[in-house]
Amino acid sequence: MKFIKQLIPSLFVSLVSILSIAQDRPPNIVLLMADDMGYECLSANGSTSYNTPFLDKLGKEGIRFNYAISQPLCTPSRVKIMTGSYNYRNYKSFGYLDVNEKTFGNLLKDAGYATCVVGKWQLNGVNSKFETPEKEMLKRPQHFGFDEYCLWNFIGGSGNRYANPNLYQNGNQLEGLEDAYGPDVVSDYAIDFMKRNKDRPFLVYYPMILTHNPFLPTPDSKEWKDKSMRLKGDKRYFKDMVEYTDKIALKLVNTINALGLEDDTIFIFTADNGTHYSITTETLNGAFKGGKGTMPDAGTHVPMVVYNPSKIKKGFDYNELFEFSDFLPTLAEAAGLPIPEKTDGKSFYPLFSNVNQPIRETAFIHYDPLKRANNKQWYGRFVRNKTYKLYSDNRFYNVSIDADEKHPIADTELTKKEFLLKEKFEAELNAAPPHHFKQSDEYPKKIK
Repeated sequence: MKFIKQLIPSLFVSLVSILSIAQDRPPNIVLLMADDMGYECLSANGSTSYNTPFLDKLGKEGIRFNYAISQPLCTPSRVKIMTGSYNYRNYKSFGYLDVNEKTFGNLLKDAGYATCVVGKWQLNGVNSKFETPEKEMLKRPQHFGFDEYCLWNFIGGSGNRYANPNLYQNGNQLEGLEDAYGPDVVSDYAIDFMKRNKDRPFLVYYPMILTHNPFLPTPDSKEWKDKSMRLKGDKRYFKDMVEYTDKIALKLVNTINALGLEDDTIFIFTADNGTHYSITTETLNGAFKGGKGTMPDAGTHVPMVVYNPSKIKKGFDYNELFEFSDFLPTLAEAAGLPIPEKTDGKSFYPLFSNVNQPIRETAFIHYDPLKRANNKQWYGRFVRNKTYKLYSDNRFYNVSIDADEKHPIADTELTKKEFLLKEKFEAELNAAPPHHFKQSDEYPKKIK
């Protein structure tokens, strides 16, 4: 009895310590980034062409961002989101991430997180002058801080991404996927990773394979049952692909809930750039043509929702700017880390935590994908706020009424307020140094 009495205080102290550790545990982070899916694609954002009930629900119960600004093209966005830096600092080639860079994967791994990346990689320098030996490529995700991976567009010819996908998982090319669907394989791996690491903080970064062309049937399309139809493209399948993206988000969140981790997990959904230019979406405001690769809203305005029921008590629309350099400092602060000094972004973790968030006054985009020569639409810089936008070639627009940027405002037509704002934008553009890297004929010319 005396031993039991002595043991009870010790057990109480241990229990308090365990509870304290649990309370101090940083949040899990699950970040999905769809491929080529503009702001207009969510039904909550006005789409009448597609149904995205689950992402709409997350936005209603979490935070729906109405001014999330990406780069206009895939690799530029991937480099920016992972490093927190503007492209002129570290972007060297399409399909390549400089091995000297440190990503949010590195930061969170160093903070004790289990880390995983699944989906589309496109960062090994395949078909560029930076391509490295296959043996080194197989370890590249670990180099950037990811313990595990299951990825497409990884080595050599990228191969199929949807039916019968060409995927690499932790150093090995997967086999036996003849009847598999790539987005299911990689999302199932993410689910398995979460289950295996549920007792420690984890990061799942999921740059999605969907909804990039070719536009092909999904397992929910009636044509999927006919194997001869699985690789026959048609734009009508884009609807199915958007809706399958919504289904995958549901599958991941259901897993988080089943593991009892919904209050401990920040779930984020966004997209790398606007919708493919061949797709026109019907919306509540009329037809909207995709603008992937271009710098107006059709190429750079993307959906974004953040869900965390323990912190975000009531869903709301966030009507201020957010841009892709903001992810790294946000995730760093969420993990309890100091915000890196060299980041170009601003932390939005206060907003994610339902406390006061300093407003981002402007967004800066440097766009030079080093991919197409002698084509002005693929190069340029702009500074914008919610209403106005200034390009480095002096084009100035009121994008709130001219989203297609067809009517630049002449200097002689500026109001005093617009004149002062344009001067402020010019100063921000002039403060950014020129690109460190030059175009080269060694880079591939075709946008894919």
